[in-house]
Amino acid sequence: MIQLHTWGTPNGRKVSIMLEELGVPYSLHPVNIGKDDQFKPEFLAISPNNKIPAIVDEDADGGPLNLFESGAILIYLAEKYGRFLPTIPHQRHTVIQWLMWQMGGLGPMMGQLGWFVVSDKNQTPVGVNRYAAEVERLFNVLEKRLSESAHVGGDEYSIADIAIYPWITQYRTRVPDHIEPLIQARPFISKWLAEVGRRPGVERGMKLP
Repeated sequence: MIQLHTWGTPNGRKVSIMLEELGVPYSLHPVNIGKDDQFKPEFLAISPNNKIPAIVDEDADGGPLNLFESGAILIYLAEKYGRFLPTIPHQRHTVIQWLMWQMGGLGPMMGQLGWFVVSDKNQTPVGVNRYAAEVERLFNVLEKRLSESAHVGGDEYSIADIAIYPWITQYRTRVPDHIEPLIQARPFISKWLAEVGRRPGVERGMKLP
């Protein structure tokens, strides 16, 4: 059984989507980051970086395995169950590069934009402008990619799509004045969002915890 420790953030929902898409049994353990549950000793024993999501695979080869970092978890689950990550090296590394693009670019930049728009009490214009411009640049990269490929990682739906979808979907609500115009002006992103969002596993995963 896989134990999933998570909360309703984009990174957290990557893994709940993945598990729902796989259709494998798992147990859900909410970690309320608004109440600092991520600093409790029992969670730090699993995720020493005090970030969600984290999993414990009780049936891993070699004994129970603790994993944190959403991208690492997606790769692990894809390899374990043989889905959503190609085995052909060229295709596999294409998917992984787009997963890294989300983890190193889109996610952090959208997170910074959200902080400066929603959480910065001083409403610092330079911060908003800087990260809004970078998010727009990244949306241009994604739009170009989706104009050439049915899915982010290639022809088939993959962990790259799973990683990117919750970030854009949640931030179009968190900072709608910045994100929604970017989506509406990019038909390939709009189409991709609609198609991915109709997947039953995505619908279920986005509702957790």
